[in-house]
Amino acid sequence: MRIIVPASSANLGPGFDSIGVAVNRYLTMTVGEETDRWQVDHDLPNIPHDERNMIVQAAIKTSPTPLVPHRLTVVSNIPLSHGLGSSSSANVAGVELANQLNQLNLTDEQKVQAAARLEGHPDNVVPAIMGGIVVGTSIDEQFYAVKAPEPPYALAAYIPRYNLATADSRAALPATMLYPRATHASAIANTLVAALFARNYPVVGKMMEADLFHEPYRAQLVPELHTIRRLSHRCGALATYLSGAGPTVMTLIPHNGTDLFSRTLRLHGLTAPLWQLAIDDQGVRVEE
Repeated sequence: MRIIVPASSANLGPGFDSIGVAVNRYLTMTVGEETDRWQVDHDLPNIPHDERNMIVQAAIKTSPTPLVPHRLTVVSNIPLSHGLGSSSSANVAGVELANQLNQLNLTDEQKVQAAARLEGHPDNVVPAIMGGIVVGTSIDEQFYAVKAPEPPYALAAYIPRYNLATADSRAALPATMLYPRATHASAIANTLVAALFARNYPVVGKMMEADLFHEPYRAQLVPELHTIRRLSHRCGALATYLSGAGPTVMTLIPHNGTDLFSRTLRLHGLTAPLWQLAIDDQGVRVEE
Protein backbone atom coordinates (compact mmCIF):
# COMPACT_ATOMS: atom_id res chain seq x y z
CA MET A 1 0.00 0.00 0.00
CA ARG A 2 1.20 3.50 -0.86
CA ILE A 3 -0.09 6.73 0.64
CA ILE A 4 0.52 9.81 -1.51
CA VAL A 5 0.17 13.34 -0.11
CA PRO A 6 0.62 16.54 -2.14
CA ALA A 7 2.60 19.58 -1.07
CA SER A 8 0.68 22.74 -0.33
CA SER A 9 1.15 26.48 -0.53
CA ALA A 10 -0.59 28.58 2.11
CA ASN A 11 -1.92 32.10 2.63
CA LEU A 12 -2.11 33.21 -1.04
CA GLY A 13 -1.30 36.67 0.26
CA PRO A 14 -3.89 37.87 2.81
CA GLY A 15 -5.47 34.45 3.45
CA PHE A 16 -3.25 34.10 6.50
CA ASP A 17 -3.61 30.69 8.23
CA SER A 18 -6.81 30.22 6.23
CA ILE A 19 -6.29 29.67 2.47
CA GLY A 20 -4.14 26.98 0.89
CA VAL A 21 -3.64 25.22 -2.42
CA ALA A 22 -2.40 21.68 -3.09
CA VAL A 23 0.39 21.41 -5.67
CA ASN A 24 1.97 18.55 -7.58
CA ARG A 25 4.98 17.73 -5.42
CA TYR A 26 4.52 14.73 -3.16
CA LEU A 27 5.34 12.78 -0.04
CA THR A 28 4.96 9.09 -0.89
CA MET A 29 4.88 6.50 1.88
CA THR A 30 5.00 2.75 1.24
CA VAL A 31 3.57 0.69 4.09
CA GLY A 32 5.54 -2.53 4.48
CA GLU A 33 5.44 -5.49 6.79
CA GLU A 34 4.43 -5.56 10.43
CA THR A 35 7.35 -5.13 12.81
CA ASP A 36 8.00 -5.19 16.56
CA ARG A 37 8.79 -1.47 16.50
CA TRP A 38 8.10 1.33 14.07
CA GLN A 39 10.78 1.71 11.44
CA VAL A 40 10.68 4.66 9.04
CA ASP A 41 13.18 4.48 6.17
CA HIS A 42 13.96 7.81 4.48
CA ASP A 43 16.88 10.04 3.48
CA LEU A 44 15.63 13.30 5.04
CA PRO A 45 18.07 15.13 7.32
CA ASN A 46 17.49 15.24 11.07
CA ILE A 47 14.17 13.36 10.93
CA PRO A 48 13.64 10.40 13.30
CA HIS A 49 13.43 6.86 11.95
CA ASP A 50 11.38 5.41 14.82
CA GLU A 51 8.12 6.07 16.66
CA ARG A 52 9.22 9.70 17.21
CA ASN A 53 8.74 10.36 13.49
CA MET A 54 5.99 12.92 12.85
CA ILE A 55 4.07 10.55 10.58
CA VAL A 56 3.98 7.83 13.23
CA GLN A 57 3.07 10.31 15.96
CA ALA A 58 0.20 11.66 13.83
CA ALA A 59 -1.07 8.13 13.24
CA ILE A 60 -0.91 7.23 16.93
CA LYS A 61 -2.77 10.41 17.93
CA THR A 62 -5.43 9.85 15.26
CA SER A 63 -6.34 6.25 16.02
CA PRO A 64 -8.62 5.62 19.03
CA THR A 65 -7.10 2.14 19.38
CA PRO A 66 -3.45 1.01 19.34
CA LEU A 67 -1.70 0.59 16.00
CA VAL A 68 0.44 -2.39 15.03
CA PRO A 69 3.91 -1.07 14.13
CA HIS A 70 4.96 -1.38 10.50
CA ARG A 71 7.98 -0.67 8.38
CA LEU A 72 7.43 2.53 6.41
CA THR A 73 9.41 3.82 3.46
CA VAL A 74 9.06 7.55 2.86
CA VAL A 75 10.17 9.44 -0.24
CA SER A 76 9.48 13.17 -0.42
CA ASN A 77 10.26 15.84 -3.00
CA ILE A 78 8.74 18.53 -0.78
CA PRO A 79 11.60 20.70 0.53
CA LEU A 80 11.82 21.07 4.30
CA SER A 81 11.42 24.51 5.91
CA HIS A 82 10.45 26.16 2.63
CA GLY A 83 6.78 27.05 3.02
CA LEU A 84 5.42 24.15 0.95
CA GLY A 85 3.74 22.21 3.72
CA SER A 86 6.33 19.52 4.44
CA SER A 87 5.15 19.05 8.04
CA SER A 88 1.52 19.16 6.96
CA SER A 89 2.09 16.41 4.41
CA ALA A 90 3.62 14.29 7.18
CA ASN A 91 0.62 14.89 9.45
CA VAL A 92 -1.83 14.05 6.68
CA ALA A 93 0.15 10.90 5.85
CA GLY A 94 -0.09 9.89 9.50
CA VAL A 95 -3.84 10.45 9.61
CA GLU A 96 -4.29 8.35 6.48
CA LEU A 97 -1.96 5.66 7.85
CA ALA A 98 -4.13 5.30 10.96
CA ASN A 99 -7.24 5.33 8.78
CA GLN A 100 -5.93 2.48 6.63
CA LEU A 101 -4.25 0.29 9.26
CA ASN A 102 -7.15 0.33 11.72
CA GLN A 103 -9.90 0.62 9.10
CA LEU A 104 -11.33 3.76 10.65
CA ASN A 105 -13.30 4.67 7.49
CA LEU A 106 -12.73 8.36 8.08
CA THR A 107 -14.55 10.82 5.85
CA ASP A 108 -12.67 13.78 4.37
CA GLU A 109 -14.27 15.98 7.02
CA GLN A 110 -13.04 13.71 9.81
CA LYS A 111 -9.55 13.65 8.30
CA VAL A 112 -9.63 17.45 8.21
CA GLN A 113 -10.58 17.60 11.88
CA ALA A 114 -7.80 15.20 12.87
CA ALA A 115 -5.06 16.79 10.74
CA ALA A 116 -6.00 20.38 11.54
CA ARG A 117 -5.90 19.62 15.26
CA LEU A 118 -2.40 18.22 14.83
CA GLU A 119 -1.26 21.19 12.75
CA GLY A 120 -3.09 23.91 14.66
CA HIS A 121 -4.58 25.60 11.59
CA PRO A 122 -6.14 24.29 8.38
CA ASP A 123 -4.40 26.21 5.59
CA ASN A 124 -1.93 23.46 4.57
CA VAL A 125 -3.48 20.21 5.77
CA VAL A 126 -6.93 20.77 4.27
CA PRO A 127 -5.80 21.17 0.64
CA ALA A 128 -3.43 18.24 1.18
CA ILE A 129 -6.52 16.18 2.06
CA MET A 130 -9.13 17.64 -0.30
CA GLY A 131 -6.97 18.90 -3.17
CA GLY A 132 -7.39 22.20 -4.98
CA ILE A 133 -7.77 25.58 -3.28
CA VAL A 134 -9.43 25.49 0.12
CA VAL A 135 -10.56 28.27 2.46
CA GLY A 136 -10.95 27.25 6.10
CA THR A 137 -10.98 28.24 9.74
CA SER A 138 -11.86 26.88 13.18
CA ILE A 139 -14.60 27.84 15.61
CA ASP A 140 -14.88 26.19 19.02
CA GLU A 141 -12.27 23.60 17.99
CA GLN A 142 -14.34 22.60 14.95
CA PHE A 143 -12.65 23.12 11.59
CA TYR A 144 -14.61 24.30 8.57
CA ALA A 145 -13.36 24.19 5.00
CA VAL A 146 -14.78 25.20 1.62
CA LYS A 147 -13.22 24.32 -1.72
CA ALA A 148 -12.81 27.25 -4.13
CA PRO A 149 -12.66 27.28 -7.95
CA GLU A 150 -9.18 26.80 -9.39
CA PRO A 151 -7.72 29.72 -11.37
CA PRO A 152 -6.57 28.94 -14.93
CA TYR A 153 -2.93 29.82 -14.25
CA ALA A 154 0.34 27.97 -13.91
CA LEU A 155 2.22 28.14 -10.63
CA ALA A 156 5.92 29.04 -10.62
CA ALA A 157 7.68 28.47 -7.31
CA TYR A 158 11.03 30.14 -6.74
CA ILE A 159 12.85 27.94 -4.21
CA PRO A 160 15.66 29.84 -2.42
CA ARG A 161 18.63 27.73 -1.43
CA TYR A 162 18.35 28.73 2.22
CA ASN A 163 15.86 27.37 4.74
CA LEU A 164 13.50 29.47 6.84
CA ALA A 165 12.08 27.80 9.92
CA THR A 166 8.39 28.48 10.54
CA ALA A 167 9.18 29.50 14.12
CA ASP A 168 11.64 32.15 12.91
CA SER A 169 9.18 33.41 10.31
CA ARG A 170 6.38 33.63 12.87
CA ALA A 171 8.70 35.47 15.25
CA ALA A 172 8.88 38.31 12.71
CA LEU A 173 5.14 38.96 13.05
CA PRO A 174 3.78 41.61 15.42
CA ALA A 175 2.03 40.49 18.60
CA THR A 176 -0.82 42.94 17.99
CA MET A 177 -2.30 44.99 15.16
CA LEU A 178 -4.20 48.26 15.38
CA TYR A 179 -7.94 47.83 14.90
CA PRO A 180 -8.26 49.95 11.72
CA ARG A 181 -5.36 48.10 10.08
CA ALA A 182 -6.78 44.73 11.13
CA THR A 183 -10.21 45.48 9.69
CA HIS A 184 -8.64 46.68 6.45
CA ALA A 185 -6.46 43.55 6.25
CA SER A 186 -9.54 41.41 6.83
CA ALA A 187 -11.46 43.25 4.11
CA ILE A 188 -8.65 42.55 1.65
CA ALA A 189 -8.79 38.83 2.50
CA ASN A 190 -12.59 38.80 2.21
CA THR A 191 -12.41 40.42 -1.20
CA LEU A 192 -9.82 37.88 -2.33
CA VAL A 193 -12.14 35.01 -1.41
CA ALA A 194 -15.11 36.65 -3.12
CA ALA A 195 -13.05 37.23 -6.26
CA LEU A 196 -11.84 33.60 -6.29
CA PHE A 197 -15.41 32.33 -6.25
CA ALA A 198 -16.52 34.93 -8.81
CA ARG A 199 -13.52 34.01 -11.01
CA ASN A 200 -12.68 37.72 -11.18
CA TYR A 201 -8.96 37.22 -11.62
CA PRO A 202 -7.84 40.84 -11.97
CA VAL A 203 -9.26 41.42 -8.49
CA VAL A 204 -7.74 38.14 -7.27
CA GLY A 205 -4.31 39.33 -8.36
CA LYS A 206 -4.71 42.76 -6.81
CA MET A 207 -5.83 41.34 -3.46
CA MET A 208 -3.11 38.68 -3.35
CA GLU A 209 -0.47 41.38 -3.49
CA ALA A 210 -2.14 43.67 -0.94
CA ASP A 211 -1.64 41.55 2.18
CA LEU A 212 -1.20 43.34 5.50
CA PHE A 213 -1.15 40.34 7.83
CA HIS A 214 2.26 38.79 7.25
CA GLU A 215 4.15 39.74 4.07
CA PRO A 216 5.12 43.27 5.20
CA TYR A 217 6.87 41.75 8.21
CA ARG A 218 8.37 38.66 6.59
CA ALA A 219 9.66 40.39 3.46
CA GLN A 220 12.88 41.29 5.29
CA LEU A 221 13.54 37.55 5.69
CA VAL A 222 12.93 36.86 1.98
CA PRO A 223 14.53 39.76 0.10
CA GLU A 224 13.76 38.15 -3.27
CA LEU A 225 9.99 38.62 -2.82
CA HIS A 226 9.61 42.20 -4.04
CA THR A 227 12.07 41.75 -6.92
CA ILE A 228 10.30 38.63 -8.15
CA ARG A 229 6.93 40.37 -7.86
CA ARG A 230 8.15 43.31 -9.93
CA LEU A 231 9.73 41.09 -12.60
CA SER A 232 6.73 38.76 -12.73
CA HIS A 233 4.44 41.56 -13.87
CA ARG A 234 6.78 42.25 -16.79
CA CYS A 235 6.02 38.66 -17.85
CA GLY A 236 2.24 38.97 -17.55
CA ALA A 237 1.85 37.33 -14.13
CA LEU A 238 -1.38 37.60 -12.19
CA ALA A 239 0.26 37.82 -8.75
CA THR A 240 3.22 36.82 -6.63
CA TYR A 241 3.02 35.92 -2.95
CA LEU A 242 5.10 34.44 -0.15
CA SER A 243 4.25 30.76 0.14
CA GLY A 244 3.36 29.93 3.73
CA ALA A 245 6.09 31.08 6.09
CA GLY A 246 8.57 31.24 3.18
CA PRO A 247 11.12 31.39 1.78
CA THR A 248 9.43 29.96 -1.35
CA VAL A 249 7.96 32.71 -3.53
CA MET A 250 4.96 31.62 -5.60
CA THR A 251 3.77 33.29 -8.81
CA LEU A 252 0.52 32.73 -10.69
CA ILE A 253 1.28 33.22 -14.35
CA PRO A 254 -0.29 32.29 -17.71
CA HIS A 255 0.87 28.91 -18.94
CA ASN A 256 2.61 30.47 -21.94
CA GLY A 257 4.56 32.90 -19.76
CA THR A 258 6.62 30.53 -17.62
CA ASP A 259 9.63 30.29 -19.95
CA LEU A 260 9.95 34.07 -20.24
CA PHE A 261 9.57 34.38 -16.48
CA SER A 262 12.33 31.85 -15.88
CA ARG A 263 14.71 33.62 -18.26
CA THR A 264 13.89 37.01 -16.76
CA LEU A 265 14.69 35.88 -13.22
CA ARG A 266 18.03 34.47 -14.30
CA LEU A 267 18.95 37.61 -16.20
CA HIS A 268 18.49 39.50 -12.93
CA GLY A 269 20.66 37.14 -10.89
CA LEU A 270 17.86 35.04 -9.37
CA THR A 271 19.35 31.64 -10.09
CA ALA A 272 17.75 29.37 -7.46
CA PRO A 273 15.46 26.62 -8.79
CA LEU A 274 12.16 27.72 -10.33
CA TRP A 275 9.61 24.90 -10.21
CA GLN A 276 6.77 24.89 -12.69
CA LEU A 277 3.85 23.49 -10.72
CA ALA A 278 0.19 22.72 -11.20
CA ILE A 279 -2.69 22.50 -8.76
CA ASP A 280 -3.32 18.99 -7.46
CA ASP A 281 -7.10 18.49 -7.35
CA GLN A 282 -7.11 15.04 -5.74
CA GLY A 283 -5.44 15.50 -2.39
CA VAL A 284 -4.28 12.49 -0.38
CA ARG A 285 -4.81 9.11 -2.04
CA VAL A 286 -4.05 5.45 -1.43
CA GLU A 287 -2.75 2.99 -4.00
CA GLU A 288 -2.81 -0.76 -3.38
